[in-house]
Amino acid sequence: MGNATVLRITAYVISISQFVLGAAYLFGAERFNELLDLDGAPSWTQWPFALGGARYVAFGFGMLLVARNPTAHRSWIQAMILVQAIDWLATIASVSTGIVTLRQVATASFLPLIFIAGLLIGYPRAPQATTSA
Repeated sequence: MGNATVLRITAYVISISQFVLGAAYLFGAERFNELLDLDGAPSWTQWPFALGGARYVAFGFGMLLVARNPTAHRSWIQAMILVQAIDWLATIASVSTGIVTLRQVATASFLPLIFIAGLLIGYPRAPQATTSA
């Protein structure tokens, strides 16, 4: 499997995960949090969850752009690498301080690292400039 294929598969998987999380936080944050044993959040948290859900959807769209034309959308790849790195660091910090359990964070404990690896492996290099003599 070539690097471009790894990138496209990674982008599609990230896109799907972002759309699912976006829908969960836009339309069912309370229920989604209960599934993760994070129930009992104050009602005002629905507002930032909806804001976050919108950003998940936007990043899902961005990853579709990457899957279709990686070279033209390198900035989306860079942004997603940053988001995944921050997500992973926040997750590990939260687990290690006991704020949440490993079971509650589920795939967030390892998927960001896999996503970063796939994005880096397939990262498209800038086209070489041609010189004319």
